[in-house]
Amino acid sequence: MSVLKPISTKAAVPGAPLKEVLEILPLNLRQLLSSLPPDIQNTLEEIRVRQGRPLMLGLARGDGYVTPEGSLSRNSAEAYRIDGEDIERVTHLVSRSSLYALEEELRNGFITLPGGHRVGITGKVLTEQGRVKNIKYISGFNFRISRAVPGVADRVLPYLIAPDGKFYHTMLVSPPRCGKTTLLRDLIRRLSEGVPELAFPGVNVGVVDERSEIAGCYRGVPQRDVGPRTDVLDACPKAAGMMMLLRSMGPVVIATDEIGRQEDVAALEEVLNAGVKVLTTVHGSSLEELADRPALQYLFRIKAIERFVFLGRSRGVGTVEGIMDGRSMQPLEVMLC
Repeated sequence: MSVLKPISTKAAVPGAPLKEVLEILPLNLRQLLSSLPPDIQNTLEEIRVRQGRPLMLGLARGDGYVTPEGSLSRNSAEAYRIDGEDIERVTHLVSRSSLYALEEELRNGFITLPGGHRVGITGKVLTEQGRVKNIKYISGFNFRISRAVPGVADRVLPYLIAPDGKFYHTMLVSPPRCGKTTLLRDLIRRLSEGVPELAFPGVNVGVVDERSEIAGCYRGVPQRDVGPRTDVLDACPKAAGMMMLLRSMGPVVIATDEIGRQEDVAALEEVLNAGVKVLTTVHGSSLEELADRPALQYLFRIKAIERFVFLGRSRGVGTVEGIMDGRSMQPLEVMLC
């Protein structure tokens, strides 16, 4: 498959996403991370806070550790080590002093922050009748930094819009941390605004944002630019949300992240049957891998998806490794740009 250039973080507002996350961290950790060089801050993907272990960063070019002096090291022995007091402070700030109020989110193992940043949580899990009820004795956090990169969709849009101006049913495919939510968000924005250079008028886009990562809603209001004609159902289960949008909001395109369950696929089929276009993502690295999943086999059998966009990290985060025609199952000739 041909390769497009990776997503460039230069298009993002420098420092803004990290600043939003730093406000949720205790002062000592905030100072350590604020001391890092700007290029590290602007490419930071994850902050891992684990009790009794090093303060670790997930970066585009690999993991690193933060030293007590606020510099980056590849040696874990030189890192600042997280203690119980750090965990207590982070818990207090993330929950805004009320873990009870966040109980529903804790059942999913993560909390969404204003701006669409997600905090994964580990500790002792409490169950009730075989279902997760809560997490206590919290011992670790993973802060995943959400960044908007306006314009990143421009290079793939010519392959996703037909000559007659219609959008193809599209699935973005990638392993974790390869930029698919960033690309999804910008595609939603462009479809909502319109793409005049491709004779595509702006259309109503319905977004089911189950994990609050796409639009980054805070109290129901999108904090990310998802376009003027976009309606968002925040923190709503995908299957139920797609039906709600279909029945009430008149979407031309319905977009959602991380399809995978049988009920999600059933809802997608309803959307397809209604003549509404689909834009979604899925974890994976190849068509063969996806085709082996029971929940997705039906979509492959009816050839519902017209375009598959494969993302990776071969040339950096968000590299478009290739685009495939979902009907012929043949790769498209992708021009380098």
